[in-house]
Amino acid sequence: MQIRIRETGAVMYEGEFRQLHSSTSFPQQITEATINDFGADVVFEGPQATGGTVYQYSQASGVEQIDGKWYTKYILGPIFTDTPATDTEPAKTAAENEAAYKAAKDAEQAKSVRASRDTKLAETDWRFRSDMTPSQAWKDYCQALRDVPSQAGFPWTIDWPVAP
Repeated sequence: MQIRIRETGAVMYEGEFRQLHSSTSFPQQITEATINDFGADVVFEGPQATGGTVYQYSQASGVEQIDGKWYTKYILGPIFTDTPATDTEPAKTAAENEAAYKAAKDAEQAKSVRASRDTKLAETDWRFRSDMTPSQAWKDYCQALRDVPSQAGFPWTIDWPVAP
């Protein structure tokens, strides 16, 4: 549980609140009324941010007051900023950081899709033993699996072939 101190606006977890009031013997579960008595408010879980792209996720970004109660505020992230140069890295713009992030996510997703494709191909290996003759439907299915990385939506939108 998160708690917001009215006087300062500081937001902290329950354990930190207990430490802040270490001379107080709180019950195992602190009630909203008790928190209120200490000049603080419970921070309720707000709605997750939705929409966005495959590169975005819902991330906490402070708190907001809605109808007199405090809620965790969520936004779509990540948020990219310019980064200064270091001893080992040159400075990068927010756009360069975003492009690098997207390239890494694309590579991660492509690796995962290829692993799924390889598993599906491995499941057909027995049909291609030297003592068997696979049907054209199985040959076409396997070729369609091998062609998955060349699909237009790869690696995020896959039209998986169906086994005969």
